[in-house]
Amino acid sequence: MDDSPDDGVLRRPELRLSATLLFAGVLVSLLSGLQHPDAASANDHPATFAEYAASDIWIAVHLGQFLGMALILCGLLVLAYALNVRHGRAAWTVRLGAAAAVAALALYGVLQGVDGVALKHAVDAWAGAAEGEKALRFAAAEDIRWLEWGVRSYQSFMLGAALILVGISVAATHRISRVIGYLMVLSGAAYLAQGWIIGAEGFSVSNTLPTLAGIVLVLGWTGGLFASAWRREEHGKTRARSSAG
Repeated sequence: MDDSPDDGVLRRPELRLSATLLFAGVLVSLLSGLQHPDAASANDHPATFAEYAASDIWIAVHLGQFLGMALILCGLLVLAYALNVRHGRAAWTVRLGAAAAVAALALYGVLQGVDGVALKHAVDAWAGAAEGEKALRFAAAEDIRWLEWGVRSYQSFMLGAALILVGISVAATHRISRVIGYLMVLSGAAYLAQGWIIGAEGFSVSNTLPTLAGIVLVLGWTGGLFASAWRREEHGKTRARSSAG
């Protein structure tokens, strides 16, 4: 087999780029999420809306979350390209995964527009409304909250599909560790579960386990991919220096 990049060989520079984007995106998402107000139960709307209205960094936090997700999904797209799968079922799987990643990013932009901007202004208007207007303002904020549930549900479905499809391609091609592919598939399944629960129950306690599982699994495979991609680079440089010596 010809070892040219056009014949299906792993694109190593793009692998390192994807690993860096993915790991950076996870870190940005986690740091942004730590700033998110969450003292009240998310399905207790009077308590959560009061907490959100009191936040001065709400819009900035959600912009950070969008940046983190954008880095993750761009990293996933670069990973799909780096695999360089040109033929067979794995090629179609990785292409469908890339398409799902694009859809997930678009939906996440809508989600942060709804949650990060519209909901904030709605709860601010409710908190500052005269007593006779509060019920109407609260109902408007709840409408936006329910819209958030819907968008987040389908964004989670598309993100889960993207992770599963690209993960299957990673495991099938053996071009990087199959364990990374398996962990990607499991993290995708966790996001599918989140999508179902959010659509059915909102931000209920039932979503705690899938959310934690998704975080741990994504940290695991992105960290593993980052270490593997850059270790390959250092190993290649060391071998080149040895050959030159």
